[in-house]
Amino acid sequence: MSSETRSPEGHYQRLRDRFLANGLDGFLDYEVVELLLKLADPRPDHKPTAKALMTRFKSLGGILEAPPSLLKAVKGVGDKNIFGLRLIQAVARRYLKEGVTDKEYIQSAEQVLAYLIHYLKNRNRELFLIILLNGRNQIIDIVTIFEGSLTTSAVYPREVVKLILERDAAAVIFVHNHPSGNLSPSQDDHRITKRLKQACQSIDVQVHDHLIVGGNDYFSFNDHGLL
Repeated sequence: MSSETRSPEGHYQRLRDRFLANGLDGFLDYEVVELLLKLADPRPDHKPTAKALMTRFKSLGGILEAPPSLLKAVKGVGDKNIFGLRLIQAVARRYLKEGVTDKEYIQSAEQVLAYLIHYLKNRNRELFLIILLNGRNQIIDIVTIFEGSLTTSAVYPREVVKLILERDAAAVIFVHNHPSGNLSPSQDDHRITKRLKQACQSIDVQVHDHLIVGGNDYFSFNDHGLL
């Protein structure tokens, strides 16, 4: 075997050729990470860094959601590498969001849930989202309005009403995640839902549901008769 074939660039060419031929089928997670690290960083060999990241964060999702400060704590990771990791995650989220926007919610509910799970899975902080629907129950947009520890005082009904009126929504679905994976709604979850529902009723906007996402599953307030 020639030195060129054994070189790091020969290795990455083979990875690129495999991907172009078959997508990610057969790729190990660390090999996926290698390619992402290589996107914006021309250094020749990212395999040790990719394996170190997998050891530190345990999974591809864990790496993609890790804060830059923790990523940089791994030897070999710099700003260029973080760009490559962040870019692919952002592109995937935008692609999935475009797939559900302007579609009728009931008919595309499974696709919406797939997007929400992808968007919220592996987050280490709570996010609160609003799905805005028009009068035909088509999705106008999905907007993240809060990030942090979700408490009764964290989400302001006035800001929610302002967003609804600006986008001329006729109905909404509230969504937030539980990073712990526990889907049971907390007392604050119940209180927030009640306050937001009252605010929406004051402007004649229907609340279809409040979803809690944890891991690969979700909890529906509507399905459990809590709306």
